[in-house]
Amino acid sequence: MQTQDYAAHDLDELDRGLVHALQIHPRAPWTLVGEVLAVNPVTAARRWQRLQEAGLAWVTAYPQLSDSRIVVTGIVEVDTEPVGEEVAETLAAEPSVANVKLTAGSRDLVIALQAADLGDLAQLSTVLFRGAPGVRATRTHVTTALPSEGSRWRLRALDAAQCARLEAALPPVEPLPPGATGWDPLDVRLLELLSVDGRMAISDLAERAGAPLTTVRRRLRGLLGSRVRLRCDLARPMSGWPMAAVYFASVPAERLEETSRALAGVREVRSCAITAGPHNLVIDVWLRAAGEVHAFEAHLSRRLPQLTIDDRSVVLRTVKHMGRLLDRSGHSVGIVPLRPFATPAPGSAAAT
Repeated sequence: MQTQDYAAHDLDELDRGLVHALQIHPRAPWTLVGEVLAVNPVTAARRWQRLQEAGLAWVTAYPQLSDSRIVVTGIVEVDTEPVGEEVAETLAAEPSVANVKLTAGSRDLVIALQAADLGDLAQLSTVLFRGAPGVRATRTHVTTALPSEGSRWRLRALDAAQCARLEAALPPVEPLPPGATGWDPLDVRLLELLSVDGRMAISDLAERAGAPLTTVRRRLRGLLGSRVRLRCDLARPMSGWPMAAVYFASVPAERLEETSRALAGVREVRSCAITAGPHNLVIDVWLRAAGEVHAFEAHLSRRLPQLTIDDRSVVLRTVKHMGRLLDRSGHSVGIVPLRPFATPAPGSAAAT
């Protein structure tokens, strides 16, 4: 099935159930998915392949964002000359750039940078932006905590029993041991491969990584348990939430943890980052219509009176989403595997 065939209609019940199932358990065996959805496993696998090929849904991987020993994230506001889309597409080609949003409001772009540590983040920001054509100014907000992020968002197509069945099959997750730091070359290669296809078979991972199958199986178990997170994403227009906005907000420091927990429970909130800067919260939301931008803000003000929305920007287009390059319809049309461990060379696309 081609992209345009899907675009003419909403996802059907099986499509939605399949996406929700993989949002809960991204590497769930097709036998389990078929059991939960009451379909043949082959049918589930073929339907998923069609969704992938149409660029409507995908499973990807990225470093565990909640632990600064694994990766440091900077949210960067970028002011451009009248070539914002060209700058956005240039930055999207960089493996250290996870997200690129073309926005309206007080900034032209909002991007997310990933780096090994604060020093690398500073160097990366310098190489990417200093003297870059079209970039007029930048403001970087260092993320200090991430109470909620996109992998927790659910389509809500399955019932409680179906969700529980999938959750019960999830492998155990263990925090990174104290003192553990750094990524070796095999870790980095597996992250790259999983960011291309989070459901890639272990045998294919081993072949492409050039490592023994038993080694890859053991390493993958450790990575997915502590350093790497998987997520199933859906093209936003197909989700029923076609609009997106970014809110820059502030809350008294003593109410920060309480407020961020409350925001994590709001369905429209895709991610909530605690940042060091003029705003201590950056909130990404999905909305059903443009008119909800202010209505949602009013709702937050009533629910969380301690929260002050300092500024907001409507997302005109998401150019890159956790390594996926998106077209104007939000469909995945390419991949730049995430690799937040090396500063781009001066001659790279974003540095010229």
